Amino acid sequence: METITPRLLNWASILSEETRGQALRTASLPFIYPHMALMPDAHLGLGATVGSVIPTLGAIIPAAIGVDIGCGMIAVLTQYRESDLPPDRRPLREAIERAIPLSAGRYNRKVAATAEPRVLEMLEMALAAGFEPGRYSATWERQLGTLGSGNHFIEVCLDEENRVWLFLHSGSRGIGNRIAQHHITEARLLARQQRIDLPDPDLAYLTEGTAEFDAYIRELRWAQHFALLNREEMMDRVVRQFEEWVGGPVREAERINCHHNFTQQETHFGKTVWVSRKGAIRTEAGEAGLIPGSMGTASYVVEGLGNQWSLNSAPHGAGREYSRNAARKAFTHEQLRDAMRGIEFRDTDAFVDEIPAAYKPIDQVMEDSRDLVRVRHRLRQLVNVKGD
Repeated sequence: METITPRLLNWASILSEETRGQALRTASLPFIYPHMALMPDAHLGLGATVGSVIPTLGAIIPAAIGVDIGCGMIAVLTQYRESDLPPDRRPLREAIERAIPLSAGRYNRKVAATAEPRVLEMLEMALAAGFEPGRYSATWERQLGTLGSGNHFIEVCLDEENRVWLFLHSGSRGIGNRIAQHHITEARLLARQQRIDLPDPDLAYLTEGTAEFDAYIRELRWAQHFALLNREEMMDRVVRQFEEWVGGPVREAERINCHHNFTQQETHFGKTVWVSRKGAIRTEAGEAGLIPGSMGTASYVVEGLGNQWSLNSAPHGAGREYSRNAARKAFTHEQLRDAMRGIEFRDTDAFVDEIPAAYKPIDQVMEDSRDLVRVRHRLRQLVNVKGD
Protein backbone atom coordinates (compact mmCIF):
# COMPACT_ATOMS: atom_id res chain seq x y z
CA MET A 1 0.00 0.00 0.00
CA GLU A 2 1.27 3.46 -0.97
CA THR A 3 0.02 6.61 0.75
CA ILE A 4 -0.22 9.20 -2.02
CA THR A 5 -1.92 11.63 0.36
CA PRO A 6 -3.79 10.98 3.62
CA ARG A 7 -6.97 11.01 1.53
CA LEU A 8 -5.70 8.70 -1.24
CA LEU A 9 -4.23 5.24 -0.66
CA ASN A 10 -2.91 3.23 -3.59
CA TRP A 11 -2.41 -0.52 -4.19
CA ALA A 12 -1.43 -0.24 -7.88
CA SER A 13 2.24 -0.83 -8.68
CA ILE A 14 1.42 0.10 -12.31
CA LEU A 15 -0.19 3.55 -12.28
CA SER A 16 0.03 6.22 -14.97
CA GLU A 17 0.51 9.86 -14.00
CA GLU A 18 -2.79 10.70 -15.69
CA THR A 19 -4.59 8.17 -13.54
CA ARG A 20 -2.84 9.38 -10.40
CA GLY A 21 -3.85 12.96 -11.20
CA GLN A 22 -7.46 11.99 -11.84
CA ALA A 23 -7.66 10.14 -8.54
CA LEU A 24 -6.14 13.10 -6.67
CA ARG A 25 -8.81 15.38 -8.11
CA THR A 26 -11.55 13.08 -6.82
CA ALA A 27 -9.87 12.71 -3.42
CA SER A 28 -9.81 16.51 -3.06
CA LEU A 29 -13.61 16.71 -2.82
CA PRO A 30 -14.64 17.82 0.69
CA PHE A 31 -17.11 14.99 1.33
CA ILE A 32 -14.63 12.12 0.83
CA TYR A 33 -14.32 10.16 4.12
CA PRO A 34 -12.04 8.73 5.35
CA HIS A 35 -10.00 8.31 2.15
CA MET A 36 -10.18 6.94 -1.39
CA ALA A 37 -8.59 3.60 -2.20
CA LEU A 38 -7.03 2.88 -5.60
CA MET A 39 -7.10 -0.79 -6.50
CA PRO A 40 -4.24 -2.59 -8.30
CA ASP A 41 -6.14 -2.42 -11.62
CA ALA A 42 -6.69 1.36 -11.45
CA HIS A 43 -6.78 3.21 -14.75
CA LEU A 44 -8.23 6.35 -16.30
CA GLY A 45 -12.03 6.59 -16.41
CA LEU A 46 -14.82 9.09 -17.05
CA GLY A 47 -14.60 11.60 -14.20
CA ALA A 48 -13.57 9.05 -11.59
CA THR A 49 -10.86 6.42 -11.92
CA VAL A 50 -11.80 2.86 -12.85
CA GLY A 51 -10.54 0.65 -10.04
CA SER A 52 -11.32 3.09 -7.25
CA VAL A 53 -13.26 2.94 -4.01
CA ILE A 54 -14.87 6.27 -3.18
CA PRO A 55 -16.51 6.71 0.26
CA THR A 56 -18.63 9.84 0.59
CA LEU A 57 -20.57 11.64 3.32
CA GLY A 58 -23.90 13.18 2.30
CA ALA A 59 -23.35 13.02 -1.46
CA ILE A 60 -22.85 10.62 -4.37
CA ILE A 61 -21.04 11.22 -7.67
CA PRO A 62 -23.04 9.37 -10.40
CA ALA A 63 -19.97 9.16 -12.66
CA ALA A 64 -18.11 7.45 -9.79
CA ILE A 65 -20.36 4.42 -10.25
CA GLY A 66 -20.20 4.69 -14.02
CA VAL A 67 -22.57 4.04 -16.89
CA ASP A 68 -22.73 0.25 -16.54
CA ILE A 69 -24.49 0.22 -13.17
CA GLY A 70 -24.20 -3.10 -11.37
CA CYS A 71 -21.71 -4.59 -13.82
CA GLY A 72 -20.06 -7.66 -12.33
CA MET A 73 -19.23 -11.34 -12.49
CA ILE A 74 -20.94 -14.66 -11.92
CA ALA A 75 -19.28 -18.07 -11.75
CA VAL A 76 -20.55 -21.62 -11.29
CA LEU A 77 -18.42 -24.58 -10.21
CA THR A 78 -19.63 -27.81 -11.83
CA GLN A 79 -18.92 -31.43 -10.93
CA TYR A 80 -17.21 -32.01 -14.30
CA ARG A 81 -13.50 -32.27 -14.97
CA GLU A 82 -11.50 -31.76 -18.14
CA SER A 83 -11.45 -35.50 -18.82
CA ASP A 84 -15.28 -35.51 -18.98
CA LEU A 85 -15.46 -32.99 -21.82
CA PRO A 86 -15.89 -33.66 -25.55
CA PRO A 87 -12.75 -32.80 -27.52
CA ASP A 88 -14.44 -30.35 -29.92
CA ARG A 89 -15.33 -27.16 -28.05
CA ARG A 90 -16.57 -25.18 -31.03
CA PRO A 91 -20.14 -26.56 -30.86
CA LEU A 92 -20.39 -25.35 -27.26
CA ARG A 93 -19.19 -21.87 -28.15
CA GLU A 94 -21.62 -21.63 -31.05
CA ALA A 95 -24.50 -22.94 -28.92
CA ILE A 96 -23.83 -20.28 -26.28
CA GLU A 97 -23.66 -17.61 -28.99
CA ARG A 98 -27.08 -18.73 -30.25
CA ALA A 99 -28.63 -18.84 -26.78
CA ILE A 100 -27.46 -15.42 -25.58
CA PRO A 101 -27.66 -12.22 -27.66
CA LEU A 102 -24.20 -10.67 -27.93
CA SER A 103 -23.00 -7.12 -28.56
CA ALA A 104 -24.35 -3.69 -27.72
CA GLY A 105 -27.91 -3.15 -28.93
CA ARG A 106 -28.69 -6.84 -29.47
CA TYR A 107 -31.57 -8.12 -27.38
CA ASN A 108 -33.83 -11.14 -27.07
CA ARG A 109 -36.58 -11.28 -29.69
CA LYS A 110 -39.03 -11.79 -26.86
CA VAL A 111 -38.96 -12.30 -23.10
CA ALA A 112 -37.84 -15.91 -22.62
CA ALA A 113 -39.93 -18.14 -20.38
CA THR A 114 -37.03 -18.46 -17.93
CA ALA A 115 -36.71 -14.68 -17.79
CA GLU A 116 -40.41 -13.97 -17.18
CA PRO A 117 -40.26 -14.29 -13.36
CA ARG A 118 -37.16 -12.06 -13.30
CA VAL A 119 -38.81 -9.42 -15.51
CA LEU A 120 -41.88 -9.52 -13.25
CA GLU A 121 -39.62 -9.04 -10.22
CA MET A 122 -38.07 -5.99 -11.88
CA LEU A 123 -41.50 -4.59 -12.75
CA GLU A 124 -42.64 -4.94 -9.15
CA MET A 125 -39.44 -3.35 -7.90
CA ALA A 126 -39.88 -0.41 -10.30
CA LEU A 127 -43.49 0.04 -9.17
CA ALA A 128 -42.39 0.08 -5.52
CA ALA A 129 -39.64 2.60 -6.38
CA GLY A 130 -42.16 4.83 -8.18
CA PHE A 131 -40.59 4.98 -11.63
CA GLU A 132 -41.25 3.61 -15.10
CA PRO A 133 -38.21 1.93 -16.70
CA GLY A 134 -39.90 2.22 -20.09
CA ARG A 135 -39.19 5.94 -20.11
CA TYR A 136 -35.51 5.10 -20.34
CA SER A 137 -35.76 2.20 -22.78
CA ALA A 138 -38.73 0.59 -24.50
CA THR A 139 -36.73 -2.63 -24.94
CA TRP A 140 -35.55 -3.08 -21.34
CA GLU A 141 -37.53 -6.31 -20.74
CA ARG A 142 -35.82 -7.99 -23.72
CA GLN A 143 -32.40 -6.86 -22.50
CA LEU A 144 -32.54 -9.25 -19.52
CA GLY A 145 -30.41 -12.21 -20.55
CA THR A 146 -28.04 -10.39 -22.95
CA LEU A 147 -24.27 -9.96 -22.79
CA GLY A 148 -23.19 -6.68 -24.39
CA SER A 149 -19.78 -5.95 -25.86
CA GLY A 150 -16.37 -4.57 -24.87
CA ASN A 151 -14.82 -6.55 -22.02
CA HIS A 152 -18.00 -8.51 -21.29
CA PHE A 153 -17.52 -12.22 -21.85
CA ILE A 154 -18.66 -15.79 -21.21
CA GLU A 155 -16.03 -18.43 -20.49
CA VAL A 156 -15.62 -22.09 -19.70
CA CYS A 157 -12.57 -22.51 -17.45
CA LEU A 158 -10.60 -25.09 -15.49
CA ASP A 159 -9.21 -24.62 -11.99
CA GLU A 160 -6.01 -26.10 -10.53
CA GLU A 161 -7.79 -29.45 -10.04
CA ASN A 162 -9.07 -29.44 -13.65
CA ARG A 163 -12.63 -28.84 -12.42
CA VAL A 164 -14.90 -27.00 -14.85
CA TRP A 165 -16.14 -23.50 -14.01
CA LEU A 166 -18.65 -21.49 -16.03
CA PHE A 167 -17.84 -17.79 -15.81
CA LEU A 168 -19.34 -14.59 -17.22
CA HIS A 169 -19.10 -10.80 -16.97
CA SER A 170 -21.91 -8.35 -17.73
CA GLY A 171 -24.07 -5.60 -16.25
CA SER A 172 -27.31 -3.66 -16.58
CA ARG A 173 -27.11 -3.26 -20.34
CA GLY A 174 -28.77 -0.37 -22.21
CA ILE A 175 -31.33 0.36 -19.51
CA GLY A 176 -28.61 0.81 -16.87
CA ASN A 177 -26.61 3.03 -19.22
CA ARG A 178 -29.62 5.28 -19.87
CA ILE A 179 -30.37 5.60 -16.15
CA ALA A 180 -26.72 6.45 -15.42
CA GLN A 181 -26.44 8.99 -18.25
CA HIS A 182 -29.64 10.73 -17.10
CA HIS A 183 -28.38 11.22 -13.54
CA ILE A 184 -24.82 12.14 -14.57
CA THR A 185 -26.31 14.86 -16.81
CA GLU A 186 -28.62 16.01 -14.02
CA ALA A 187 -25.72 16.28 -11.56
CA ARG A 188 -23.74 18.39 -14.06
CA LEU A 189 -26.74 20.68 -14.60
CA LEU A 190 -27.23 21.18 -10.86
CA ALA A 191 -23.54 21.97 -10.43
CA ARG A 192 -23.76 24.67 -13.08
CA GLN A 193 -26.96 26.10 -11.65
CA GLN A 194 -25.49 26.22 -8.14
CA ARG A 195 -22.10 27.49 -9.41
CA ILE A 196 -20.25 24.66 -7.69
CA ASP A 197 -16.53 24.78 -8.42
CA LEU A 198 -15.39 21.27 -9.37
CA PRO A 199 -11.93 19.98 -10.35
CA ASP A 200 -13.67 18.07 -13.19
CA PRO A 201 -17.26 18.57 -14.47
CA ASP A 202 -17.73 14.79 -14.40
CA LEU A 203 -17.29 14.87 -10.62
CA ALA A 204 -20.66 16.60 -10.30
CA TYR A 205 -22.56 15.15 -7.36
CA LEU A 206 -26.05 14.80 -5.92
CA THR A 207 -26.63 15.87 -2.32
CA GLU A 208 -28.31 13.56 0.16
CA GLY A 209 -31.76 14.77 1.21
CA THR A 210 -32.66 16.20 -2.21
CA ALA A 211 -35.29 14.82 -4.59
CA GLU A 212 -32.60 14.29 -7.23
CA PHE A 213 -30.48 12.20 -4.85
CA ASP A 214 -33.45 10.08 -3.76
CA ALA A 215 -34.51 9.43 -7.37
CA TYR A 216 -30.98 8.37 -8.29
CA ILE A 217 -30.70 5.95 -5.38
CA ARG A 218 -34.06 4.34 -6.21
CA GLU A 219 -33.19 3.87 -9.87
CA LEU A 220 -29.58 2.91 -9.13
CA ARG A 221 -30.71 0.10 -6.83
CA TRP A 222 -33.14 -1.07 -9.48
CA ALA A 223 -30.39 -1.14 -12.13
CA GLN A 224 -28.00 -2.95 -9.77
CA HIS A 225 -30.60 -5.66 -9.23
CA PHE A 226 -31.33 -5.83 -12.96
CA ALA A 227 -27.63 -6.47 -13.57
CA LEU A 228 -27.55 -9.25 -10.99
CA LEU A 229 -30.62 -10.95 -12.50
CA ASN A 230 -29.25 -10.47 -16.01
CA ARG A 231 -26.18 -12.48 -15.02
CA GLU A 232 -28.33 -15.15 -13.37
CA GLU A 233 -30.46 -15.51 -16.51
CA MET A 234 -27.43 -15.78 -18.78
CA MET A 235 -25.72 -18.27 -16.50
CA ASP A 236 -28.81 -20.47 -16.50
CA ARG A 237 -28.69 -20.48 -20.32
CA VAL A 238 -24.95 -21.25 -20.32
CA VAL A 239 -25.59 -24.16 -17.96
CA ARG A 240 -28.27 -25.56 -20.29
CA GLN A 241 -26.02 -25.33 -23.34
CA PHE A 242 -23.16 -26.93 -21.42
CA GLU A 243 -25.42 -29.78 -20.27
CA GLU A 244 -26.46 -30.53 -23.86
CA TRP A 245 -22.84 -30.45 -25.03
CA VAL A 246 -21.43 -32.61 -22.22
CA GLY A 247 -24.43 -34.98 -22.24
CA GLY A 248 -25.46 -34.77 -18.58
CA PRO A 249 -26.87 -32.47 -15.90
CA VAL A 250 -24.82 -29.89 -14.04
CA ARG A 251 -24.76 -30.15 -10.25
CA GLU A 252 -23.69 -26.75 -9.04
CA ALA A 253 -21.17 -27.01 -6.23
CA GLU A 254 -20.95 -23.21 -5.89
CA ARG A 255 -22.43 -20.09 -7.48
CA ILE A 256 -20.88 -16.64 -6.86
CA ASN A 257 -22.48 -13.43 -8.17
CA CYS A 258 -20.86 -10.07 -7.34
CA HIS A 259 -21.05 -6.46 -8.54
CA HIS A 260 -18.05 -4.28 -9.29
CA ASN A 261 -19.82 -1.04 -10.36
CA PHE A 262 -22.14 -0.12 -7.51
CA THR A 263 -22.77 1.90 -4.38
CA GLN A 264 -24.16 1.07 -0.98
CA GLN A 265 -24.11 2.38 2.58
CA GLU A 266 -21.44 0.92 4.86
CA THR A 267 -19.76 1.86 8.11
CA HIS A 268 -16.05 2.66 7.98
CA PHE A 269 -13.84 4.33 10.59
CA GLY A 270 -16.80 5.17 12.78
CA LYS A 271 -19.11 6.76 10.21
CA THR A 272 -21.83 5.56 7.83
CA VAL A 273 -20.78 6.46 4.29
CA TRP A 274 -21.87 5.80 0.74
CA VAL A 275 -19.18 3.55 -0.76
CA SER A 276 -19.02 3.77 -4.55
CA ARG A 277 -16.93 1.02 -6.10
CA LYS A 278 -16.11 1.81 -9.73
CA GLY A 279 -14.33 -1.28 -10.97
CA ALA A 280 -13.85 -2.84 -7.53
CA ILE A 281 -15.46 -5.67 -5.59
CA ARG A 282 -16.45 -5.80 -1.93
CA THR A 283 -14.31 -8.21 0.07
CA GLU A 284 -15.43 -8.45 3.67
CA ALA A 285 -13.44 -11.06 5.61
CA GLY A 286 -14.36 -14.48 4.22
CA GLU A 287 -16.56 -13.07 1.44
CA ALA A 288 -16.20 -14.79 -1.95
CA GLY A 289 -15.30 -12.67 -4.98
CA LEU A 290 -14.31 -12.96 -8.63
CA ILE A 291 -11.39 -11.23 -10.35
CA PRO A 292 -11.19 -11.94 -14.07
CA GLY A 293 -8.06 -11.54 -16.11
CA SER A 294 -8.04 -10.26 -19.66
CA MET A 295 -9.03 -12.34 -22.68
CA GLY A 296 -6.71 -15.35 -22.85
CA THR A 297 -5.22 -15.05 -19.36
CA ALA A 298 -6.05 -16.37 -15.89
CA SER A 299 -9.01 -15.44 -13.70
CA TYR A 300 -9.32 -15.85 -9.94
CA VAL A 301 -11.87 -16.96 -7.38
CA VAL A 302 -10.93 -15.16 -4.17
CA GLU A 303 -11.89 -14.71 -0.54
CA GLY A 304 -11.79 -11.31 1.15
CA LEU A 305 -9.36 -10.51 3.95
CA GLY A 306 -11.42 -7.57 5.23
CA ASN A 307 -8.65 -4.99 4.82
CA GLN A 308 -10.04 -1.86 6.52
CA TRP A 309 -7.66 0.50 4.69
CA SER A 310 -9.02 -0.66 1.32
CA LEU A 311 -12.55 -0.25 2.74
CA ASN A 312 -12.91 -4.04 2.40
CA SER A 313 -12.35 -3.91 -1.36
CA ALA A 314 -10.31 -5.58 -4.10
CA PRO A 315 -9.75 -5.14 -7.86
CA HIS A 316 -12.30 -6.18 -10.46
CA GLY A 317 -9.89 -7.39 -13.13
CA ALA A 318 -6.65 -6.67 -14.93
CA GLY A 319 -7.25 -2.98 -15.74
CA ARG A 320 -6.44 -1.40 -19.09
CA GLU A 321 -3.01 -0.03 -19.97
CA TYR A 322 -4.00 0.89 -23.54
CA SER A 323 -7.22 2.63 -24.57
CA ARG A 324 -9.26 0.78 -27.16
CA ASN A 325 -8.07 3.08 -29.95
CA ALA A 326 -4.44 2.81 -28.83
CA ALA A 327 -4.68 -0.99 -28.65
CA ARG A 328 -5.99 -1.18 -32.21
CA LYS A 329 -2.98 0.82 -33.39
CA ALA A 330 -0.45 -1.11 -31.30
CA PHE A 331 -1.53 -4.73 -31.82
CA THR A 332 -2.53 -7.01 -34.68
CA HIS A 333 -5.03 -9.77 -35.31
CA GLU A 334 -2.14 -12.23 -35.59
CA GLN A 335 -0.91 -11.24 -32.12
CA LEU A 336 -4.42 -11.85 -30.78
CA ARG A 337 -4.42 -15.32 -32.34
CA ASP A 338 -1.09 -16.09 -30.68
CA ALA A 339 -2.42 -14.92 -27.30
CA MET A 340 -5.53 -17.11 -27.68
CA ARG A 341 -3.70 -20.25 -28.78
CA GLY A 342 -5.40 -23.34 -27.33
CA ILE A 343 -8.61 -21.45 -26.43
CA GLU A 344 -11.80 -21.83 -28.47
CA PHE A 345 -12.92 -18.33 -29.50
CA ARG A 346 -14.52 -16.46 -32.40
CA ASP A 347 -11.47 -15.55 -34.46
CA THR A 348 -12.11 -11.98 -35.57
CA ASP A 349 -10.14 -8.74 -35.59
CA ALA A 350 -13.07 -7.13 -33.75
CA PHE A 351 -11.42 -8.31 -30.52
CA VAL A 352 -7.93 -6.83 -31.10
CA ASP A 353 -8.64 -4.07 -28.56
CA GLU A 354 -9.27 -6.82 -25.97
CA ILE A 355 -5.88 -8.50 -26.50
CA PRO A 356 -4.21 -9.37 -23.15
CA ALA A 357 -1.29 -7.04 -23.89
CA ALA A 358 -3.72 -4.08 -23.74
CA TYR A 359 -4.23 -4.83 -20.04
CA LYS A 360 -2.06 -4.90 -16.94
CA PRO A 361 -0.60 -8.37 -16.26
CA ILE A 362 -3.19 -10.11 -14.10
CA ASP A 363 -0.47 -11.86 -12.07
CA GLN A 364 0.95 -8.45 -11.08
CA VAL A 365 -2.53 -7.23 -10.15
CA MET A 366 -2.95 -10.28 -7.91
CA GLU A 367 0.48 -9.78 -6.34
CA ASP A 368 -0.53 -6.19 -5.53
CA SER A 369 -3.72 -7.61 -3.96
CA ARG A 370 -2.00 -9.97 -1.54
CA ASP A 371 -3.19 -8.02 1.53
CA LEU A 372 -6.73 -7.65 0.11
CA VAL A 373 -7.72 -11.22 -0.82
CA ARG A 374 -6.73 -14.83 -0.52
CA VAL A 375 -6.73 -16.79 -3.78
CA ARG A 376 -9.00 -19.83 -3.63
CA HIS A 377 -8.75 -20.87 -7.30
CA ARG A 378 -6.81 -19.85 -10.39
CA LEU A 379 -8.80 -20.46 -13.56
CA ARG A 380 -7.55 -20.97 -17.12
CA GLN A 381 -9.80 -20.60 -20.15
CA LEU A 382 -11.00 -23.33 -22.50
CA VAL A 383 -13.78 -21.42 -24.30
CA ASN A 384 -14.28 -17.67 -24.72
CA VAL A 385 -17.44 -15.95 -26.01
CA LYS A 386 -17.58 -12.19 -26.61
CA GLY A 387 -19.77 -9.63 -28.31
CA ASP A 388 -18.14 -7.37 -30.90
